[in-house]
Amino acid sequence: MLDKLLSGRRVLVVEDEMLVLIMIEDMLADLGCQSVTAAATVDKALALINTQVFDVALLDANLNGNDSHPVAEALSARGVPFVYSTGNTSQNIRDSCSDRPVLKKPFKYEELAAILAGLKLAPIER
Repeated sequence: MLDKLLSGRRVLVVEDEMLVLIMIEDMLADLGCQSVTAAATVDKALALINTQVFDVALLDANLNGNDSHPVAEALSARGVPFVYSTGNTSQNIRDSCSDRPVLKKPFKYEELAAILAGLKLAPIER
């Protein structure tokens, strides 16, 4: 049933590497995701979070050398569950978000599906 894990869900992907973003979008589509919105910078992600509603987010911990912590705080403040995705194993995830799941890049479809299945996503009310 993993293929419909994200059926009807709106996902924010904060990622600065275009090829990684395309890979993630393909995986999310395979999971039945209704809408994927992408941001490559902290400012763009914050603007999207302030104007749209998301069910879940994937957040690169490092965006072109910038810490994505402001995005994590904005998602937390709105109660949006999120998963960090990072290629840097020593990436400093701040203590306030250290309880968030982390996907190590490059990750496989099964890893993404398993970590998203473990999130407590709110029922869709539209």
